[in-house]
Amino acid sequence: MHQIKLSICIPTYNRAPFLEKALGYFVDLYKFPFSYEIVVSDNASTDDTCEVVKRFLGKGLPIRYFRQVENFGAEANSLGSYRHALGEYVLYLADDDVLINEGIIEAIRYLDLNIDVGACYAPWYTHDEVDGRDNPPFYSVAKNTKFKKQAFESCFDFLIDGHVFPEIAIFRSSALRSALVQRHFAYWAFSHLAHFLDQGAVAFLENPFYRQVIRSKITRDRPQAGHAEVLTAWDRYRGGLEYFLYIGAKRGAVDMNADKRRTRDAQVLDFTMVRMTVALRMWFQKRDYVRAYELYTRLMMGGFASHPEVAEARNVLPLMVAVQTLAQQANTAPEVEKLLLHGVDNHDSLADLLREVGLRSEIEIVAPATELTETEVGRTAVFVTEVRDREHYVRKGHPPNLVLSESDLLSHVLM
Repeated sequence: MHQIKLSICIPTYNRAPFLEKALGYFVDLYKFPFSYEIVVSDNASTDDTCEVVKRFLGKGLPIRYFRQVENFGAEANSLGSYRHALGEYVLYLADDDVLINEGIIEAIRYLDLNIDVGACYAPWYTHDEVDGRDNPPFYSVAKNTKFKKQAFESCFDFLIDGHVFPEIAIFRSSALRSALVQRHFAYWAFSHLAHFLDQGAVAFLENPFYRQVIRSKITRDRPQAGHAEVLTAWDRYRGGLEYFLYIGAKRGAVDMNADKRRTRDAQVLDFTMVRMTVALRMWFQKRDYVRAYELYTRLMMGGFASHPEVAEARNVLPLMVAVQTLAQQANTAPEVEKLLLHGVDNHDSLADLLREVGLRSEIEIVAPATELTETEVGRTAVFVTEVRDREHYVRKGHPPNLVLSESDLLSHVLM
């Protein structure tokens, strides 16, 4: 049987239009001077994913299609796709991303020349398909760099110094069988790197071979697993780095005496805090100021008070957290139909802000002069700027815990 050089594994679920575009690139864009196969792992899609695959099989693409009996989740499906790979090397490709032809060829050439390397990593571009432009690589590598088997200390320093995320890689098939396993609390990219380095050399190449599409022409605001992880996965990042150091320590390749341990702990914490500043900015962009404030408190405790993202948040958070908390309190109280604003200088501006941060459209925002029936009183939340005004609305029959003062909303927002 002819040896396949590269298996390109595409996990997918209910994204037939994206898969069609991804497979179309193999017809129109990619030109590889070696044999390859495409392994499509369908996570029990209910759309016409199977028909898309059949159309491209008819065009002669070397696709092998496998369908899960049920949706096992994205990570399990990705790892499962590798088990069917027949190639000497294996590459993950998201169904909405794009390969860089020359970079792939260069990486395969490197692996052919360096038979001790089990995994070959590279930075990647984030790509705006709508505007047709690449953003700078996610991280940078000054020159092709190889770490010998179990060189955990020098590799760890490389990760920390360059803020490197080892996510995009081409794996030697013989190495991935034991290296690629599911992890839950330790971020997969760092834990998988630890496994590859434990059994052989790993390399980081200078030139990218992958474009991660952040805005697609098909659906501009589609969900992205990687994007979601940045918002929430900082403790998993920390866990992954600690996992990496643990494997190195157990192999006797990482010195973990008391002084070294303190240094490593500080490095891991600093790495995690930097990722949290990115998440802070992204939660701001999503207008979720309550979550942003929770991150702000952790960043302050981590010693990041002077970081630009944190300093900027400090000026905005008190007002926005108070307004969003008010909106959330009204949203989650059953059968609340109105929100009355008392003592507010600019009623319309606050009303607009409440809508912006998520107050449900079916909740009517009303002024103090509004006449309310007895039933409506019980279904109206009230905001007062001064604590002394609470009693007025409680005496009128408004539920006490639905009459919220500015002090109630801001008492725990400490800057």
